[in-house]
Amino acid sequence: MPVLNEERHLAEAVTMITGQDYRGPLEGVLALGPSTDNTNAVAAALAAEDSRIRLVPNPSGVTPAGLNAALKVAAHDIIVRVDGHALIPASYLRLAVETLERTGADNVGGVMAAEGVTPFEIAVARAMTTKLGVGAAAFHVGGGEGPADTVYLGAFRRSILEAVGGYDESFVRAQDWEMNYRIREAGGVVWFTPDMRVTYRPRPTVKKLARQYFDYGRWRREVMRHHPETAKGTAALRYFAPPVAVIGIVGGTSAAILGAVTGSPTLRAGALAPLGYVALITAGAALNSQGLPWQAAVRLPQVYATMHLSWGTGFVLSGRTLRQQSH
Repeated sequence: MPVLNEERHLAEAVTMITGQDYRGPLEGVLALGPSTDNTNAVAAALAAEDSRIRLVPNPSGVTPAGLNAALKVAAHDIIVRVDGHALIPASYLRLAVETLERTGADNVGGVMAAEGVTPFEIAVARAMTTKLGVGAAAFHVGGGEGPADTVYLGAFRRSILEAVGGYDESFVRAQDWEMNYRIREAGGVVWFTPDMRVTYRPRPTVKKLARQYFDYGRWRREVMRHHPETAKGTAALRYFAPPVAVIGIVGGTSAAILGAVTGSPTLRAGALAPLGYVALITAGAALNSQGLPWQAAVRLPQVYATMHLSWGTGFVLSGRTLRQQSH
């Protein structure tokens, strides 16, 4: 578990690990970054209470570096990644081991079950489980069991992690997707099962959500640069939808403004791009808001727009020196 500024959720997340119904031996290795809250004190208290909890330093605070640091000291042949704000059910490790043994896969994972508390978080959780929000990835929207491009978090055979050289520490974000790509390229199997569900707490504000999805977009483009073949095929089309939307909205709005100044009806028609996008997310939010409290339902269009446009802007603005800058 890479840990940075997780004071709010860490104790609960670790308690969920130590409370597993898995019958075999287990340990929890926490890679501690340079937190600015009381995270490290909470971690020290947890380790003092339970000898199965081990602490290792992660001075950079970078997620893949923390994962690699934890991997180096981990004692067992199955490595399960958990985040400091993710809550795994009591059956999670047992199901992971059973699925690895049953399928022969090298990495198994399940559903990123987003659950919010505040109206805004509830709206984000709904958006993260719909195709309009995040595309058709099974770990977001669910689906049948089988091979997948990637899964949420993951339970790995240690041998495959060592075979591919661990996590690429230059990928500050998207390290899971990049790792799973290398596993598949090495002949390994990544397996999705809907039986493994992890409760995920969404970002609590528009600003934090926008920052999250901006980073997702720019790092997803970096994966495409590093592995150009991942930009091909129908599955990759969903990654191009947000940047196309951003370009269309900016271009259409600019044309409409110029058309208003010059009197050109052709340029004024550019307004159809932003208006069409607003109509799309408004209609989509209306369809996808069933069962939500009204306070969350009215926020859903804003959430969709924040996710799409932040991701798309990050993709468009992603620089070729991104990985070098991250170091």
